[in-house]
Order: sequence, then structure tokens, then C-alpha cells
Amino acid sequence: METHSDTKGARLGMWLFLYTEIMLFSGMFILYAAYLHKFPTDFIEGGKELSLVFGSVNTIILLISSFSVAASITALRKNSRGLAAGLLAAAVAIGGIFLINKYFEWGQKIHHGIYPNAPALVNGPTGENMFFGLYYVITGLHGIHIIIGMVLLSVCLVMILKNRIHSGNDGILENCGLYWHLVDIIWIFIFPLFYLII
Repeated sequence: METHSDTKGARLGMWLFLYTEIMLFSGMFILYAAYLHKFPTDFIEGGKELSLVFGSVNTIILLISSFSVAASITALRKNSRGLAAGLLAAAVAIGGIFLINKYFEWGQKIHHGIYPNAPALVNGPTGENMFFGLYYVITGLHGIHIIIGMVLLSVCLVMILKNRIHSGNDGILENCGLYWHLVDIIWIFIFPLFYLII
């Protein structure tokens, strides 16, 4: 019987966990597709209320953060601990910028009376109410995952600074990086569903 090292087992466990995350968001996307099929016109009108600028900037932000995490892992494997820590800190800061951007976007919508169970939505077209309900649930759930990812990357940053993660022991960072990349990939699906719907 073949045995696995702790690193291999941890990596397998992470992939299994990521699979459950994919299933969670897949369910959300299937629900979105079902309501889009039922209310296509209302969903398009709802999409027009969202800011393409906010969505595009957030997409660019997350792509840069993914690059920073990947570059951090590469730097660590080349024994550039300071560079790895700096790139990881940049990724965490960029994640924070994403959340700030999302805060202002949500705030703008709420200020204009577009929020779950808002009178304008409840008394308006059913499809638009469903569109914004899904928008807040999916982007809110994604935002929670961003916060979790930032915490994980911050823990890795501290461990790098304490030399507990290094070129010969980077499994934790690699797994946290996989989580962060998944969160970014999920946004790549969210962006066109809500911001590019026509």
C-alpha cells in the first residue's frame, strides 16, 4: 500500500475542500441561470444598474493579487524570503482594496434604494428583485471568502517572517495560495454574470 507524505496528504485535502467550494458556488450559478431563463428582460435591466467600472476594477485587482500570491510562492522557493513576504503582504493589501471597493459599490446601491426587500424592488418587477437578491447573496458570500483568504495569507506572512514557512516547507503557503486562486476564479464567473449581462 502506497503511503503519502504529509505534504501530499495536505494538498489532497485542500483539493477536496476546494471541490466543496466549487460545488457551493456552482449551485448559486445554477440558481442564477434558472432565474435568468425565467426573467431574462428583468435580469438585463437589473444588470444595467450595476457599475461596469466597479466590476472591472475589482477584476483587475483580484488578477493582480493572484499574481502576487503565485510570485510569492516562487520567490520563497528561490530562498527570497523578504520578496516572498512583500508579495504576500501586497496580495493581502490588494484584497483589502477589493473589499473597500465592494463596500462603496454596495453603499451606492443601498443609497439608491436597491437592497434586499427594498420597496422599489418588492413593488417592481419580480425578476429584478431576484437579480439583486442573487447579486447580494453571491457577492456577499464571495466577500466572506475574500476575508477568509486574507486571514490565511496573513497567517502565512507571519509564518514566513518567523521562518516557519521556507523553501523546504511551503505546503501551507501553497494550499492557501490555491484557496486564493479559487476565490479569484469564482469572481471571474461572477463578473460577467452580473456586470456584462446584455
